[in-house]
Amino acid sequence: MEQPSSKRFIAIGSMLFALFFGAGNLIFPAAMGQSAGANVWWAVLGFCVTGVGLPLLGIIAVGYSGCRDLREVASRVHPLYGLFYTVVCYMAIGPCFAIPRTGTVSFEIAVRPFLGADPSAFALPIFLAFFLGISCWLAASPSKLVDRIGKFLTPALLVTLAVMIVMSFATPMGDFQAPGKAYDEPIKAAFQGVLDGYNTLDAIAALVFATLIVNSVKEIGFTDPKAISSQVMKSGMLACLLLALVYISIAKIGAESVAAIGMQDTGAPVLAESAKVFFGSFGAYLLAAIVLLACITTAVGLLTCCAAFFMQLTGKFTYVQWVIGFTVISYLIGLFGLKTIIVSTIPVLMFIYPLCVALIALIFLHKFFGGRQCVYAWTMGFTFVMALVNGAETAGISMTGLEEVLKAYVPLHTYGMGWIPFAIVGFVIGLIWKVAVPAKAAECCRLICKTTFNCFCCPPGVFFGRFFLLAKK
Repeated sequence: MEQPSSKRFIAIGSMLFALFFGAGNLIFPAAMGQSAGANVWWAVLGFCVTGVGLPLLGIIAVGYSGCRDLREVASRVHPLYGLFYTVVCYMAIGPCFAIPRTGTVSFEIAVRPFLGADPSAFALPIFLAFFLGISCWLAASPSKLVDRIGKFLTPALLVTLAVMIVMSFATPMGDFQAPGKAYDEPIKAAFQGVLDGYNTLDAIAALVFATLIVNSVKEIGFTDPKAISSQVMKSGMLACLLLALVYISIAKIGAESVAAIGMQDTGAPVLAESAKVFFGSFGAYLLAAIVLLACITTAVGLLTCCAAFFMQLTGKFTYVQWVIGFTVISYLIGLFGLKTIIVSTIPVLMFIYPLCVALIALIFLHKFFGGRQCVYAWTMGFTFVMALVNGAETAGISMTGLEEVLKAYVPLHTYGMGWIPFAIVGFVIGLIWKVAVPAKAAECCRLICKTTFNCFCCPPGVFFGRFFLLAKK
């Protein structure tokens, strides 16, 4: 059987870029550029690590693992953890944060500037109903996803965005200003850029979208595993290259905009005011087109993936019913507004992202430690502890002196990366455990843990067995 054209990765890569490129990809680089000022390139470097590098690694990792989906990958730690982490990720990139954010960012940039200084209280609810209604309709027929997004919407998006970027280079708005406190040193700016990249949610989305990309490659006729992997890698690289170019350009616009429009609260007004400077009133219409195209395509992809996952997980309700249900939930959360959504998202991301990065690393190291569950469990267990601390600190929860101890004795904790040494320690302990407990004994332990939770010879048994024994007493 003749293989399909190898150039199909261009359409799939364009679709993947469109799915990634949404609300956060617009507003966060712009806001970071304003704050980073003269150190913007260091901040962009860090931003691209988590906003470009991690999504690419996530896509490749899922393909490399040979697993069907994120849940199967995460279940290498433990089946209960696989279910927990997958549900958390889908809800974060779906109806709880990402989908409502696409709608509210679209409103703030594409609609609010046309409503005057005091817009009606009904403006946001009406717009969200329109925005999410269109997204729901597109997501209801996923078989047309590649054609609708990869072939039509993405080229239109790239053309409109390119016009604004070219103007920013032809007529810069001003010079870079002095960096803010979080970016006042190059190294600090780079680390802060890494944390800023969390806000895009792209590394988490990559673990989900990878399944969609693999299936898209298979649907167009590729059957050989090596050919499938090659197409997935090419598609991911194309999408991430486009993302990097966009991030660099938008961050540059933000860094140069302070002199012309002043410091803004979020990236949304940065882009809206910058467009007016470049193009006058026409700029507002141009930016509206960019935002609507970017955010609708992202919302469609997220609705599609979330509905398919929960339909398969529960075995209840149809795909369309799940799409409609998540659309309604997204609408209700979106009514709280962009600022509330952003503030509530950050602590959750500080918890989820370390677990995401650690899991990706373990996937690539899988063959090195023979895929032993103990290594997965110990590494993720230690990472989980610090991820929980990071999330609590970001949420403003008092740690009663613990924060000062961590800053003094845990490397990188000052930069929000204290989970890295914890993950390394867990990995080392896992390797020691692997040597101490033979593979056959560990397999017996896993079987016992799944039925009685009373085994103490493997990490899941330690964590879950003690809990259930205490519960029985």
